[in-house]
Amino acid sequence: MPLSHRGTSHPLVAVTVLLCAFLCPAPAGASEGPDTSAEVARLYEEASAATARYEAGRHAAKEQRAKVRKLDRLLTKEQAAVDVLHADLGRMASAQYRNGGDLPQTAQLLLADSPEELIRGQRLLGQADLAVTHAVSKTQQAAARLSDAKHSADRAKRALDRRNATLTRLKRTIESKLASAQWTLQGEADRSVAAGKCRGAVRLDQPESHSTRAWTSPVETYELSAGFDSAGERWSHRHTGQDFAVGIGAPVRAVGAGRVVSVSCGGGFGIEVVVEHKGGYYTQYAHLAAVTVDQGERVDPGQWVGQAGTTGNSTGPHLHFEVRLTPYLGSGVDPVPWLEDRGVRL
Repeated sequence: MPLSHRGTSHPLVAVTVLLCAFLCPAPAGASEGPDTSAEVARLYEEASAATARYEAGRHAAKEQRAKVRKLDRLLTKEQAAVDVLHADLGRMASAQYRNGGDLPQTAQLLLADSPEELIRGQRLLGQADLAVTHAVSKTQQAAARLSDAKHSADRAKRALDRRNATLTRLKRTIESKLASAQWTLQGEADRSVAAGKCRGAVRLDQPESHSTRAWTSPVETYELSAGFDSAGERWSHRHTGQDFAVGIGAPVRAVGAGRVVSVSCGGGFGIEVVVEHKGGYYTQYAHLAAVTVDQGERVDPGQWVGQAGTTGNSTGPHLHFEVRLTPYLGSGVDPVPWLEDRGVRL
């Protein structure tokens, strides 16, 4: 299901405490509708935070695995260098043996054609032995350091994997709770539509907005589905708006400043909100599961006007969004270029 990724982050402990709070039974006689809407909104935030933490942990684990692989390659290279030096030292020892290395120094001097040359050769061979021994020691020390670093990186990778497994379980638990709450909310919405009576605005705590933009998209995280003027078996005529595939309960935002001219429940659009904007345009937000505004209320760009759902003539959770020249069906214009003209690219 699509999740909001506003970047809001909460401590893992807070996520766990909040999850436990959701798992506890609600007090008897509590107002079911507003509580369910608020629960869905909170769970969207918690699912988003859990997803962000999981993705960060997964990225960190990937980097750690790359570090371990690099250390493995360096360790192999250092071991090869040690092997080469050991082979060189063996060849030098063999050469020394063939040149009389098993004889006492006095005997070698007596038998040598040129004692001075023999002494000079012995000195050079000794210096080479010392150099090789020093190089072997340094290489072995480097290999030991690399081995220690690899073990540390392996431990860090295992710790990250354990953390990711914990985050995965938490994320799945939150998403399972969210799915249950979403369909509870949708059931309440369906009952409102069947009765033809809206439950009234649900007042939710909305995030602070620091944006100075006059226009925005109606939902934050989405996939575009049916477009304007497209044909299909689901519509008696051409499709009159742009659909956004989102999960039940996803916040639906006013695309710009305006005034709510109608909130209605029933008919093909299910629960819907229509907002009037300056310049003679109207925007419609349909198939909602809940509304967060009242008729006559003024709204700002990005302010939540409802929660997405699948009420009315809908085959799955999505937002049906229209731009109209009047408040009524049949006066729609293509929302995509209309929003692009106002700096919003979908």
